[in-house]
Amino acid sequence: MRQLTPQTRHVNCVEGNTTLYALPKADIVARWYEQTTDDFRFCFKFPATISHQASLHHCDDLTAEFFDRLAPLAARIGQYWLQLPATFGPTDLPALWHFLDTLPKTFTYGVEVRHPLFFAKGEAETALNRGLMQRGVNRVILDSRPVHSAVPHSETIIAAQRKKPKVPVHAIVTAHNPLVRFIGSDDMAQNRELFAVWLKTLPQWASNTTPYLFLHTPDIAQAPELVDTLWRDLRAALPDVGAAPAIPQQSSLF
Repeated sequence: MRQLTPQTRHVNCVEGNTTLYALPKADIVARWYEQTTDDFRFCFKFPATISHQASLHHCDDLTAEFFDRLAPLAARIGQYWLQLPATFGPTDLPALWHFLDTLPKTFTYGVEVRHPLFFAKGEAETALNRGLMQRGVNRVILDSRPVHSAVPHSETIIAAQRKKPKVPVHAIVTAHNPLVRFIGSDDMAQNRELFAVWLKTLPQWASNTTPYLFLHTPDIAQAPELVDTLWRDLRAALPDVGAAPAIPQQSSLF
C-alpha cells in the first residue's frame, strides 16, 4: 500500500491553485503521483499565461505544455478549471468557446467568471450558461459572502476582502460536476449561518450529479476549524460524506 501524506490520508480532492501562477516541475508532478492513490482527485487551474495574459488567444503551445506536464496525473484529474479575470466579458465568449472546443475530450472542465454582466441575469449570463451546457462544462461557483461580511479587524481579513471577488452567488448546474468554492472568514458562527443554503442545494445536486466543494479561509491555519464547524451539518444533509477529516495543520502535498 502506498504511503500517503497527511493531507491525502484525510481528504480525497485538492484544489490545484499553484498551476495558475507557474507550471510545476516534472519531479514535483511525480511526487504528487507517488503521494496519492487512484481514488484521489486533483482540480488544477489553467495557468494565468493562458487565461489572463493571452485571454485564450493563440495559446495552443501553452495549453499543450500544461497538459503534457500534468500527464502523469491524467487518471486522477477531477476537473481542469479556467479562472477568468473580471476583464473577460461577453464580447470574449467566442474566444472561450473556441478554447473549450479545442480541449481534449477525455477530461472534465469548469469555468469561473468574474465579469459583472455574467451575474446580471441578462443576455450575457444566458449566453454563458447556454454555451457551457452545450459543451458539458461546469460553471464554477464562488461564494465569497462570508469573507466580505466579516468585520475587517485583521490584516488577513482586509487583504482577503481586497483580493477576493465580490460577486453574486448564482447556484446553477451546467454540467455533471458543479464546483463550489466557499470562502469563509474567521467568524465560524457566521460561516455556519451562511453555509446553510448549501445544505439544501448540495443534496439536491448530488441526486443526479457529483458536486465538488472546496472550503477556504483567509488564514489557511483556520481551515481545519472551518471544516470542523461545517462538517456535522454537512454530514446530516449528505450522510455519504462520512466522518469529518482530521486535517493536519500543515499540508505536505503542495
